Amino acid sequence: MRKQYRSEIVAEESLEDDPMRQFTRWFQQAANAHLFEPNAMIVSTATSDGRPSSRTVLLKQFDDRGFVFYTNYGSRKGRELAENPYVSLLFPWHPIARQVIVTGTASRTGRDETAAYFRSRPHGSQLGAWASEQSRVIASRAELDRRYAELEERYPEGEQVPVPPEWGGYRVVPDAVEFWQGHENRLHDRLRYVSDGGKWRVERLCP
Repeated sequence: MRKQYRSEIVAEESLEDDPMRQFTRWFQQAANAHLFEPNAMIVSTATSDGRPSSRTVLLKQFDDRGFVFYTNYGSRKGRELAENPYVSLLFPWHPIARQVIVTGTASRTGRDETAAYFRSRPHGSQLGAWASEQSRVIASRAELDRRYAELEERYPEGEQVPVPPEWGGYRVVPDAVEFWQGHENRLHDRLRYVSDGGKWRVERLCP
């Protein structure tokens, strides 16, 4: 199950000055490579006593302010972020032998921003956000389907669905962003941007 990665070397001078601009470049290249859901990322959180958990979440927005995803605030990740705001994001772009690893601090987006995104979602996804008490134990699939059916009756297609009070966004403000490019003989490129007094410096890590 061993693969050799054959890619061009990533030199420091080829990088953008800012990690978000570099991420924009690599994200577009991942999208152009027709990867399945290039915005899928592994979000890792931890409790206040350091017990970690991970799950795959879809990135919904990114800009100079950071990376945004949406969830139920009562979910496991929501509860852990309330205790410990430090988070790691991993974009696993295996088909092009790349990864991007972000570490930073998460905070909730404003309700106006959350509402604007919620209203852009498909009607069924809006209902699903109400039907599911994410990460909570439920008696059966039938119970979940019953909740959804009741919501479908209450809010038929075309009627505005209110934003659930316990649903919303998190923005992850990075303090470090690593760009990983696979190479032969496991001599990978690992170039990490680190926040340093309001500026970014780039350091190369051994693979």
